[in-house]
Amino acid sequence: MKVIKNKAIELTLRNESANIVLGDIKKSKLLETKDAISKILIYWGLDEMTRLSSILNFNKPLPSPVTRDYKWTGIYNPFRHQKLTTEFLTLNTKAFCFNEAGTGKTSSVLWAADYLMEQKKIKRVLIICPLSIMYSAWQGDIFNTCMHRTSAVCHGAAHKRKKIIEGDYEFVIINYDGVGVVKEDIKKGGFDLIVVDECNAYKSTSTARWKTLRNIILHSTRIWMLTGTPASQSPVDAYGLAKIICPDRIPKFKNAWRDRVMYQVSRFRWLPRNTSKDDVYKALQPAIRFAKDECLDLPEVMYQTRDIPLTAQAQKYYRELKNQMLIETSGESVTAVNAAAGLNKLLQISGGGVYTDDKKVIEFDIKPRLSALLEVLEETEHKVIVFVPYRHTIEIVSKFLDSHYISNDIINGDVTATKRASIINEFQTSDNPRILVIQPQSASHGVTLTRANVVLFWSPVMSVEVYLQCIARMDRVGQKNKMTVVHLQGSDVEKRMYAMLRGKVSQHTKLVDLYREEIGL
Repeated sequence: MKVIKNKAIELTLRNESANIVLGDIKKSKLLETKDAISKILIYWGLDEMTRLSSILNFNKPLPSPVTRDYKWTGIYNPFRHQKLTTEFLTLNTKAFCFNEAGTGKTSSVLWAADYLMEQKKIKRVLIICPLSIMYSAWQGDIFNTCMHRTSAVCHGAAHKRKKIIEGDYEFVIINYDGVGVVKEDIKKGGFDLIVVDECNAYKSTSTARWKTLRNIILHSTRIWMLTGTPASQSPVDAYGLAKIICPDRIPKFKNAWRDRVMYQVSRFRWLPRNTSKDDVYKALQPAIRFAKDECLDLPEVMYQTRDIPLTAQAQKYYRELKNQMLIETSGESVTAVNAAAGLNKLLQISGGGVYTDDKKVIEFDIKPRLSALLEVLEETEHKVIVFVPYRHTIEIVSKFLDSHYISNDIINGDVTATKRASIINEFQTSDNPRILVIQPQSASHGVTLTRANVVLFWSPVMSVEVYLQCIARMDRVGQKNKMTVVHLQGSDVEKRMYAMLRGKVSQHTKLVDLYREEIGL
């Protein structure tokens, strides 16, 4: 396969395949036939390449004219794997993108969609994703990647969502469960392309969420489903995804698929068959995947942010504490000690529980933050370090992981040096625990945790040195994978603190400034 003068593709095919192409694609012609092999020429256009990809299977992706016609927009230059992903998506109306988390697949999707808009193939895109990444990942990437396009986050009351869908935004971003609220409006909204991010949320065909998605997909709708970990928990989970993209590749009924990929060892226990990986691979097609370690031009460490709004109860306490601090500070100079103490209280509320003066804990609902944590864990196949600054919250996080049968261990100030060494050794040398939940000061120096390639901050620490040392637990000699740092944030103080930590700003002067900004001085 080669491109001729930027206008045509020359293909060498078996005669039967060549005849299919010549009979199906008008802008194609036979060059020569020798024995059972034919050489043909096809016009290098988007329609021709899209059609070709749908009628024949090739060992490697077809070249898309996006590489010839598109000026890659935005503030970043695309990496090689992003260009290849964009090529693949432009040629497949229904497809999977299984690129590993942290490889920049959102930008690839946006470039592909922007190109299709340029070519008048689509007008509007609906992006369905977790609540925590609607703003930080998707709308943020639209601003950075194709800032000439219009976008809106479809969140809030039904009438607000309806108004956004009825608007003329080219990209509309909505959370999973928001789709059901306005599904009829979506069906009439003129969306030519639906993108489903972290699509494992649609693995079960019995859920209302899955049925709603199926209901809004029209015959002509393009749909791309994204996840870095397809069917990671069970090969049965591939069924729901395949039923959306390529139902002809799987049995009509789920039990038949289960029997194909699993075998029963007892009344309630099933295990994957030896052939299950191949079956899942064949079912979830067409697909593209790049692991982080294949993307040689990626930075060693990538950063992500997940936005989790505070609950109403936490917001109330947060506002009251800010007002109290403003009253106490009025007319007084603010010291670094006072600033640190005040900010620490606000961070405690943001993270799920604030300590009173008599050392008791007032708990807040942190289910949304726990859900965001679970989303991150489901998007990576590797081990993860979760840094949680406050001891009480560490216990909540660990129990939550236990409830989801995710193996984990805790390292905090109560863990002895001997026990800590044992936990670290197990983490580095065994499959379990998969997650370490760590109080930052307890393991921020001299500890090697290179089996992990993801560090997640439950909430920000208050020291640049501690922050950098936390990341250095995985970013050191022995690390074999590209790494990702994830920030969970919900309050203004968390956003400002992460910005300070990323900027490596001198701590003592900045804390005072940050404190004054936060309380409105």
